[in-house]
Amino acid sequence: MSIQDRLNELGITLPPVAVPAASYLPFARTGKLVFLSGHIAKKDGQVWVGQLGKTMTTAEGQQAARAVAIDLLGTLQVAAGGLDQVVRIVKVMSLVNSSPDFTEHHLVTNGCSELIAQVFGEPGRHARSAFGVAQIPLGACVEIELIAEVA
Repeated sequence: MSIQDRLNELGITLPPVAVPAASYLPFARTGKLVFLSGHIAKKDGQVWVGQLGKTMTTAEGQQAARAVAIDLLGTLQVAAGGLDQVVRIVKVMSLVNSSPDFTEHHLVTNGCSELIAQVFGEPGRHARSAFGVAQIPLGACVEIELIAEVA
């Protein structure tokens, strides 16, 4: 089954590459590695604002991280020249806008990791970091970056 078939099965349509909000590139490719810049959570086309442990639940954070994964896949499709060119997802790094007492950053980030594994299968399983931070640009609840190996 192709990656596009898996996306169709999951009912996912990939968005175009987002225009950077500051002075950076959406992705950089060197050799067989593609580095995707951090993508912030969006809901209905707008920044998904919130703070885990204060205004959002872990389940809502997982939905936001899944939404980020879809945006990341849209960028990766362009960066790799097609998702079937992805050899493996190497690493995901997640920043979770959270209150000081929130401790489920890893569970929020599962929203991204689980979708990527569904789409790519075993090559989608990756190394990962998940951090709680005091704030993310534009008040977004989650920001995630990704490194992939491509053919």
